[in-house]
Amino acid sequence: MWCFLNGEWMDMADAKLAINDLGIQRGYGVFDFFRVMNNAPLFIDDHLVRLQRSASVMHLQHGYSSEEFKTIVNELIHKNQMPSSGIRITITGGYTTDSYSISQPNIIITQTPVVMQDDFSQNKAFRLITHNYVRDLPSVKSINYMMGVWLQPVVKAAGADDVLYVKNNFISELPRSNIFIITKQGMLITPNEQVLKGVTRKNILQAASSIMQVKERAVSLEELHDAEEVFISATTKRVIPVVEVDGKMTGDGKPGKRTAAIFELLLQKEKQSTGCE
Repeated sequence: MWCFLNGEWMDMADAKLAINDLGIQRGYGVFDFFRVMNNAPLFIDDHLVRLQRSASVMHLQHGYSSEEFKTIVNELIHKNQMPSSGIRITITGGYTTDSYSISQPNIIITQTPVVMQDDFSQNKAFRLITHNYVRDLPSVKSINYMMGVWLQPVVKAAGADDVLYVKNNFISELPRSNIFIITKQGMLITPNEQVLKGVTRKNILQAASSIMQVKERAVSLEELHDAEEVFISATTKRVIPVVEVDGKMTGDGKPGKRTAAIFELLLQKEKQSTGCE
């Protein structure tokens, strides 16, 4: 399997970083991940905008333009011939002499298989627990997932599928997903502060606006529990219904019809993005 590391093409098994990389020493770096569908990168422009913004906020001066990244990505797709897959671009803090200072970033681009479920009815509905937490620099797609990983035993012990971050009674996001509620009045609402604004989230808001009113604003725990439907979104999840939060049933405890409709609208946007209609 081919990958790209600091300007060179190599087999993933041969790709290595030195142990003084700031990503290893301090967990400092950013990344973005997007899917490849029928050998075409999905929503790549949006992902590269977010990657460049994350790198800028984290003071990672890597020297690659978005067009250069696109060229590398297309060559990687051609080399690996993996039509249904995911591509991750990672930008680390670079090799550091004092284990603390940022230096010339290391650039790693990899491709791995991804199998997606196109039938909404086959998606597993999620059960969530909540945890009092807000990520550092939430607008940045950082490689630091310490809290989410640390909470995995707690999530499993509760019989849940993931954790929802909450602060001062307001919800924000999951470690790897955005969250939405659909009110009893049929309005789609998603938190707008202390969250990573996902590309799937953006496309859902655009697509759903054709069938319902959408709004980005603060969402309280009470609103979440009172919602008609709840779902989460992510690049590799698309749309996943949520049927329980902290042991309390959401809506009627079943995947909702409006959530299913949004899933179908997102599928259409994916096909439009890759020219597969």
